Amino acid sequence: MVESMTPMLDATDTARIPDRRTSPPMWLVVALACAGQFLVVLDISVVNVALPSMRTALALDAQGLQWVVNAYSIAFAGFMLLGGRAGDLYGRKRMFLIGLGLFTLASLAGGLAQEGWQLLLARAAQGLGAAVLAPSTLTIVTSAVPEGAARARAIATWTAVGAGGGAAGGFVGGLLVDALSWRWVLLINVPVGAVVLAGAARWLAESRARDGRRLDLPGAVLVTAGLATLAYGISQTEAEGWTAAATLVPLAAGLALIALFLLVEARSKAPLMPLGLLRLRSVASANVAMFLSGSAMFCMWFFMTLYAQNVLGYTPLEAGLALVPSSLAVILGSKLAPRLMRTAGPRTVAVFGTLVSLTGFGWQSTMTADGAYLTAIMFPGILMMLGAGLAATPLAALATSGAAPEEAGLVSGLVNTSRTMGGSLGLAVMSTIAAAHTAGVETPEALTDGYALVFGVGTVVLAAGAVLMWAWLPRRAAAEAH
Repeated sequence: MVESMTPMLDATDTARIPDRRTSPPMWLVVALACAGQFLVVLDISVVNVALPSMRTALALDAQGLQWVVNAYSIAFAGFMLLGGRAGDLYGRKRMFLIGLGLFTLASLAGGLAQEGWQLLLARAAQGLGAAVLAPSTLTIVTSAVPEGAARARAIATWTAVGAGGGAAGGFVGGLLVDALSWRWVLLINVPVGAVVLAGAARWLAESRARDGRRLDLPGAVLVTAGLATLAYGISQTEAEGWTAAATLVPLAAGLALIALFLLVEARSKAPLMPLGLLRLRSVASANVAMFLSGSAMFCMWFFMTLYAQNVLGYTPLEAGLALVPSSLAVILGSKLAPRLMRTAGPRTVAVFGTLVSLTGFGWQSTMTADGAYLTAIMFPGILMMLGAGLAATPLAALATSGAAPEEAGLVSGLVNTSRTMGGSLGLAVMSTIAAAHTAGVETPEALTDGYALVFGVGTVVLAAGAVLMWAWLPRRAAAEAH
């Protein structure tokens, strides 16, 4: 049954007592939460087609361009757990408003940046705002919609909007760069953010879990610093090699910081990430699967837009338009997933979606420097993103289905963290692989070989993910077993 495959995040755990006479329509609450999710996911990918323009305007090098993307995604992933816990303790609406406010102000600062370091700081601040906002979006949805088929549809809508935000980034970015300038890929968030802020302040109801815990700020700082340092070390391999001190020192420091984070969490009375959660098979397996999927999927938009512009000669707008079918495919996959889950079960749908994506990645790895649009971008892109949409909903449902009500925001944040953390490290690794393969040669043929290798590696990663999902994911969501 659909009821058993949806996250058990119920409004009954909260301090909210809605007034039925004044409560906003359910669709409006879902729409506001999804709008916040759309903005933060959009900003992971919207800058991709603007990177060449940013490089020219702010004199960024290749590594700097990578950090325009990773400064956002690492701050997003590293502070997401803190954002989820803050929502549980201080109120999901309050964190939604604070996160969206910071995100909107940072977007303004990034759009007005005059130096590369100013842009990178603004992107990191955007990521922090997104980390505070994003966990509350899913919890607001699940608290507003009664458990059952309606909640499954609401979660699918949230997933589709989030996936669509990532998918639409290329098109939106291309349109803004061609029509206005690269600055508008950031400035556009300001009026949209202001409208959503006003609507959320007026219509969202407050909810929280009163468990008396404190925020684990040291844990959040350690995991973010560890992730950023590790990604920096990986990026250094491109110029310095794997055995140079400039590479080994940050790699070792990053691993040490992550190890220290785990030690702090094990000893903390109110840990950011209770390690006991990972003893739940549904939570552990689904989040590892999210990490592996994210490490491949996150790179797809980055390298597809580079391939379209740097090799095939597309303009930013043409590159964005080229990925519209993929954008529609990920939304279609997200909408189909609940129906398939009803009959086949979440594990089977997650594995099937991953195999569909794997097929697209394998096809994309055969790209050539003179590829035709249909066979070099459109059809493999549709397969990659259709599979991503099919897999995301059942993985999210499985990950959150066994959560206690008081851990609602935390587990929601963990799902997003796993996907985004995988994507951040995946981008660092894949960029290094592509750069090492081209060895500084930037002819269309050399760039194509580097990009093709990335998609080949992504195929292997997804194959490993499919095997892991089939062997480790529970057959049914935790709620179904009761």
